[in-house]
Amino acid sequence: MMKLFIPVVIALSVLFAPASMADSKMMKTKPIAEGADWVSPLLNGQMVPAVDAVTINGDSKPLKEVLDGKKTILFFYRGGWCPFCNTQMGQLKQLEPELKKAGFQLIGVSTDAPADLKKSVEKMSLEYQLLSDYNSTISQAFGLAFFTSKKTTDRYLAAMKLSNPLQKNADGESRLVLPVPAIYVIDSTGLVQFSYVNPNFRVRLQPEILLAAAKLVK
Repeated sequence: MMKLFIPVVIALSVLFAPASMADSKMMKTKPIAEGADWVSPLLNGQMVPAVDAVTINGDSKPLKEVLDGKKTILFFYRGGWCPFCNTQMGQLKQLEPELKKAGFQLIGVSTDAPADLKKSVEKMSLEYQLLSDYNSTISQAFGLAFFTSKKTTDRYLAAMKLSNPLQKNADGESRLVLPVPAIYVIDSTGLVQFSYVNPNFRVRLQPEILLAAAKLVK
């Protein structure tokens, strides 16, 4: 398997991929990558996969119903315990009024349980929707899920007291599964028009670039 290198520089040339590039069928769930650098993310020009989502109230429904035929900024973050994620969530909160003017709804996805999502909403006074991907099914369908190393798994479980379920990797070892942070700009048909994926969780998309990309989606 070839190692995927995802550059920090965004490939703007693939923005607004024509509908002919879109998959005619929904994508199947992808395997969990053995590391952050090995993910195979959903690409521009592909359709949002058919997968169920869990709302902040614990209700399960198809992601397609959550998107509800609306233009959407769908972002994946590691959890409310991650300071880099909280910074990004705060930036998106400030950007939300402009995104709404452009006709977009904002939805965040993390491995946090619904109860922890509620804590993030209350702590940060968020108005946008958060989804629980506790078992990493959404991030796996988007090709963003990866096994953390044993060292990272042990450190995170101990330091943050995470209760996330562990999954077995190819070697049969129980590891914590996280999503590579990502942002998807999705049109009203469910087609990905723009995306940013970076295995380096410390580097996030600049809000100005996201807004510029969103404003170009009709």
